[in-house]
Amino acid sequence: MNLNHVTLIVGDFDRSVRFYRALDFVPIVHTPPRYARFRCPGGNATLSIEVTGAAPAPTRVQLYFECTDLDARVRDLKQRGIAFVQDPTDMFYLWREARLVDPDGHDIRLYYAGTNRLDPPWKVTTVEQDPAMEKE
Repeated sequence: MNLNHVTLIVGDFDRSVRFYRALDFVPIVHTPPRYARFRCPGGNATLSIEVTGAAPAPTRVQLYFECTDLDARVRDLKQRGIAFVQDPTDMFYLWREARLVDPDGHDIRLYYAGTNRLDPPWKVTTVEQDPAMEKE
């Protein structure tokens, strides 16, 4: 299984399009005033925004976008007017991470983890099979 994309419910289509374009997301679908989908910069994953008419709920999701050039990317984005709530910081879980918030309050993390993303020192080495999860 592979994650296709995430859709964020937003309140203002044009404002959200401008924000994600400023982060260098590449438009794939643009159907104002309701829906847009973007390819993530430097990758094949996609992210979409949708105006549903309902007010966006308080955010409960953190979106992580890996950047091999994190510090340079953050510098560039700040020069273009993007505000960060946390500059690139070495975290205790061995990732370097910067934090920002989109116009609707969605929590966004730009980070670099290197090999620690899939192979951290505390990686699970064995998993007990849950009998309820076994296929018949």
